[in-house]
Amino acid sequence: MKKLIAIAAVVVATIAAQAQGTINFANRGAFAANGADAKVLGVSGAALDGAGFLAQLYVGSSASSLNAVGSPVPFRTGAAAGFVSASTVTVAGIAGGSAASVAMRAWDASTGATYDAATVRGSSAVLSIVLGGGGNPPAVPADLTGLAGFSLAGAGPGPVIPEPSTVALGLLGAGALFLRRKK
Repeated sequence: MKKLIAIAAVVVATIAAQAQGTINFANRGAFAANGADAKVLGVSGAALDGAGFLAQLYVGSSASSLNAVGSPVPFRTGAAAGFVSASTVTVAGIAGGSAASVAMRAWDASTGATYDAATVRGSSAVLSIVLGGGGNPPAVPADLTGLAGFSLAGAGPGPVIPEPSTVALGLLGAGALFLRRKK
């Protein structure tokens, strides 16, 4: 009897560890609360266009525990600029049918290979979504309902501006050299 209970516990733990929900990673469609598409714009205000810009979903059990899921995807071009192509992203560790916190993050790939490394980047507001994939048969992937468009911000490194104490020390040294040379 103890062996049977131990085997059942292992099976339940294995199933729980394999829990996965699904999300439809697309920002085109009537997702925003106002019915507008959730277009992503660059620093200049133009829609992000092509492989020079990347987006990725961040998902967690709460807004403070977001982690990257899936792979970064490039933005579409032409009339579809500002949008990513639809793909299904699997979220390991959060069961289908469960609520999850989700945010879309985008960045200029020329300023960094990842969101954290990029100096020009932006993020959507965090959404609470019930993941797809639960039930039998599994539910369809959840849409990013409520996602609103956002813009990238930031800039590369600017000019180096010395600290005031550095400037004062430099002037003091120059004055000492001038006095020494004068003698």
